[in-house]
Amino acid sequence: MHKNLMYICLMHSSELLKGTLKTLVMKVLKEEGRMYGYELALRVKEISEGTIQITEGALYPLLHALELSGELTTEKEMIGKRVRKYYQLTAQGKKATQNRVKELEAFIETMRIILEWEKGKAHA
Repeated sequence: MHKNLMYICLMHSSELLKGTLKTLVMKVLKEEGRMYGYELALRVKEISEGTIQITEGALYPLLHALELSGELTTEKEMIGKRVRKYYQLTAQGKKATQNRVKELEAFIETMRIILEWEKGKAHA
């Protein structure tokens, strides 16, 4: 796997998370509002009870791509002698998040059906 796409996770394989990282990040930003990168990574870890930890190498390229696509805005703020970059979804980003979450929910339901299926038993 490419180094920038790798995320460390304790209970879930990186293969499972690879296709959902954008949706997870966008959902947290939609619910929490304006956040800086490290804060966002900590919030995902907290919400997932430590099972998902996003590395900088995965998070920041994703945030930059969302900014380029118009789904995210950034704002720089001086914190002491450092510049902190805050991220916030645009209206377009909020709508995209809603669509991505619905799509992921439908996919999860389909996976549940397949994983619960047993040969010879009728599907309910």
